[in-house]
Amino acid sequence: AVVSTQSTGDEINDLISTVTDYINKNVLAVADVLLEVLAKTLPEPYRSEMKGVADTIGLPEGHIVLYNIFYEVFSVCTSIVAEDPQGQLYHARNLDFGLFLGWDNSNDTWLMTERLRKIIRNVDFKKDGETVFQSASFLGYVGLMTAVKAPSFALTLNERFNKEGGFIGIYQWIMGDRSAAWMGFLIRDVMENANSYSEAKNILMTHKLVAPAYFILSGNTTGEGVVITRSLTETLDVQALNITNGRYYLLQTNYDPWTTCPFYDDRRTPGNICMKQWKQDNVGFKSLFNVLSTKPNLNKLTVYTSILTVRDGLTTWMQDCKTPCTPW
Repeated sequence: AVVSTQSTGDEINDLISTVTDYINKNVLAVADVLLEVLAKTLPEPYRSEMKGVADTIGLPEGHIVLYNIFYEVFSVCTSIVAEDPQGQLYHARNLDFGLFLGWDNSNDTWLMTERLRKIIRNVDFKKDGETVFQSASFLGYVGLMTAVKAPSFALTLNERFNKEGGFIGIYQWIMGDRSAAWMGFLIRDVMENANSYSEAKNILMTHKLVAPAYFILSGNTTGEGVVITRSLTETLDVQALNITNGRYYLLQTNYDPWTTCPFYDDRRTPGNICMKQWKQDNVGFKSLFNVLSTKPNLNKLTVYTSILTVRDGLTTWMQDCKTPCTPW
């Protein structure tokens, strides 16, 4: 497909303006300068790629940096790994984004979410003409949050709501500590360099991070599925599939598995109810899509649903929860 740089630039600019329109112009001018300074400290090849995006579509480099570090600030997600009776692993996710970033009264939806839907793409990353891995992504975004590397593993990233947040890691980076990995960049590094489920798991458990996170990882052999709970510096918990003990699926939102979700954002309980109603015998594309298309896991923030397998690759659907629908 041919993508117009003019239309792409307009769509990304509209997206970024959803944030910048709420910032005082003088503050925004300072932020642009700081973001361009931050850009010069980011690792290659991501720094050059973001500069290339900015130059190609005619936007300030600082705007493209802001767009590419959204995850470190705030996002909402649901990820599932499930195994069918034949040992086939399925990996699925909803990506939800845009909370409190403008409301479109005419369409009854979040502005940021609405604008993100326009630039969703499934991307094949190739080397020497061969596909190395696939990702569901957004035009102009150089990191990854949803990806599969056939025939080895699939990986999704969920934000972990925690007082550490991404702001502490970003501050540490700005102050000169560059030992941590930016989330979207780390996922892409793993997809490019890890050649097995176990290798990917080791990297995700040990690398220092800019933001706390949940890594949801699935492999190609029965039982290969984990949710890794991370702080900035260490692995706090690993939840794993255990078919022998009847644990044929893992469902992760944005709260630690050993805690109770808050009443105002409990997507875990309805998701678990749906999964148990479908049962292991019915694990597959239909059941996982149904679970992630059921409110409140489908909500006004939901941008897309992806289902990934190491056998069949990646399929993505743009989602739009029609009113009446929960705001998140």
